[in-house]
Amino acid sequence: MIKTIQTLTRKSWLAGLVVLALVAAACGDDDEGRDPDAPIRIAMVGPSASNDLAFTQSMVDSLDRLGQEHDIEVDITDGTFVIEDAAVAIRGYAEDGFDIVLAHGSQFGGSLSEIAPDYPDTYFAWGTSADTFGLENVYSYSVKADQGGYINGVMAGHLTESNIVGVVGPIEVGDIKAYIDGFANGVKSVDSAITVNINYIDSFSDVALAAEAAQAHVDAGADVLTGVSQMTVGATGVANDHGVIWFGSQSDQTPLGEDIVVASQIYNWDYQLGEIVDDLLAGVKNGRVITADFNNGGLSMAYNPGFALPSAVRAAADETEAGIRDGSISTGYE
Repeated sequence: MIKTIQTLTRKSWLAGLVVLALVAAACGDDDEGRDPDAPIRIAMVGPSASNDLAFTQSMVDSLDRLGQEHDIEVDITDGTFVIEDAAVAIRGYAEDGFDIVLAHGSQFGGSLSEIAPDYPDTYFAWGTSADTFGLENVYSYSVKADQGGYINGVMAGHLTESNIVGVVGPIEVGDIKAYIDGFANGVKSVDSAITVNINYIDSFSDVALAAEAAQAHVDAGADVLTGVSQMTVGATGVANDHGVIWFGSQSDQTPLGEDIVVASQIYNWDYQLGEIVDDLLAGVKNGRVITADFNNGGLSMAYNPGFALPSAVRAAADETEAGIRDGSISTGYE
């Protein structure tokens, strides 16, 4: 069970930094190891709101499920898109003796590489990434987001009537690029003549800019849209206004448009969290890259029950997922 979940603000961490430094100086290094009978203390630092229906919420949801399997205590600092603020929170949690500290954002890697060596007894994890900095106490987690992207793309290819599909991307990196490339390849697998217009807005959080990009896609004739990260609330708002269907990723985005959302790829961080917790309980540190996909349960699809998805299109999606699982279908992403 989860003992506590507390959402902190940036200001609370910044205000507590001086106190933290004084406590650290007074106490010094007094590590006696964790009590095996005590709850597992897990901290998460996320770049956006805990309920963003995207990247941060996907980890919060996984922590909730982890609490059904283990006795855990969770503390969350969300909204730390400013890297310096995130670094303060990450170091603060390590100083406070949390067993596992999750730096949930690829932008936090530089800070983590400097902080983790100072706390060799703490298990750190970050993602999405494939870099552990050569440290045994650092785990990185990634996802084969192209897999769900490809499945969504296949459905989009079947559902578009204008033969124009629009993509609103944040920044062309990591799992974002994997999802978008997989989506485009899935669309093209249905009909290579379909136009897939991709617009990266260079921001994870600019809702207004995402809305502008979505409107540009609609103006160009797109009747299907997709996008990734917390800024998609702007794009889905435009989709709702124009009755344009939407495909989501990272978290179930049905609440953003019950009439327009077809399906979402879900990031189930349960798999990666389980691997790290197992190492913690075994008393070993095997810092490594842990990648989620459909076969290990790290990825899954959520279909909006309120959307009238034609049975033939759902069958195509299911067949595509089965082909990705058994290797007979390639997403074309490397």
